[in-house]
Amino acid sequence: MMACTVSEIILGKTLRALTLENDLLSTTLLLDKGADIYRLVYKPKAVDVLWKSPWGLKEAARGFDTAVDSMTAWLEAYAGGWQVLFPNGGFANTYKGVELGYHGEASMKVWDYELLVDSGSALEVKLRLRLSRSPYSIERWLRLEDGSPILQIRERVTNHAGEAMDCMWSHHPAFGAPFLSEHCVIDTDARSLLSDDQYEGAANPLVKGKAYTWPLAGDLNLSTIPAPDQPRDLLAYLKGFESGWYSITNRSLGFGVGFTWDVDVFPYAWFWQELNSSPGFPFYRCSYVIAIEPASSIPGHGLSAVMAKTGTHLTLQPGESREVEMKVVFYESRAGLEHIDEAGGLRLK
Repeated sequence: MMACTVSEIILGKTLRALTLENDLLSTTLLLDKGADIYRLVYKPKAVDVLWKSPWGLKEAARGFDTAVDSMTAWLEAYAGGWQVLFPNGGFANTYKGVELGYHGEASMKVWDYELLVDSGSALEVKLRLRLSRSPYSIERWLRLEDGSPILQIRERVTNHAGEAMDCMWSHHPAFGAPFLSEHCVIDTDARSLLSDDQYEGAANPLVKGKAYTWPLAGDLNLSTIPAPDQPRDLLAYLKGFESGWYSITNRSLGFGVGFTWDVDVFPYAWFWQELNSSPGFPFYRCSYVIAIEPASSIPGHGLSAVMAKTGTHLTLQPGESREVEMKVVFYESRAGLEHIDEAGGLRLK
């Protein structure tokens, strides 16, 4: 078996990144851009399950930035992978006298890190960030153990203000080829799906604002993925989780990746598909990607809209912290999963 290792590397010309790996998985985080999990590789199959945008990594402080709105700026910097969205999710909006940018500040900042455990048999790294526009800090712990296909994640947000603060908090892992294909099947313990009440889409099969019983939307089975030549785009929200888990299995490649999380903190999961469908910026009908995003709040229209529409935002009192645990687990199967428990234990179909 290979010992757990950590190394700081440079991606592109200037971007600092951190790679953690053991014998079964490897993950790379973009320290200079949101601590995004940019790569998530199942080593026995040598496949990275995360999507990479066609426009690639954007170098910091190179060229001339001309975006005047936060949505364009965020999408220009979106290289794919997995982001934390905090303290906002979705559209920019004004809260307590300042604009909260598209998808929040945390995914656009430089993070610090320290190595807590490096024993060979285990590895634990702590990342941290103090936001500039909002009075929060974020801490994230990632842990790998020798011989384990599980990436353990613990994340904490803290309100440092002398007043109560409202926020949205979610994680945005996006999956792409070669892992994502028409051979993929989604399993989850969610009971229902609510389509977004504003999203139009170019090839959206869902009725706006309609509730469906997962996985069916009429005659359409949403647990299977269309081929790249079958355009689809949609935005919806998985609800009614029993314990909070999902998995995506590629039945042709014979493996999959599963997620489990604290459902009391993230009672929803945003369900996004952009399958070579949307014209114009930024996808230009050439992006084949899905995301299933554990989330505190719906809809994905920004904090002000959440407070007005659903009241599913989080409120942190002065000095209060909120914490969530997540686990990512790789497995081999050509059928899918029946269940993932909170420790990352699996029951195969």
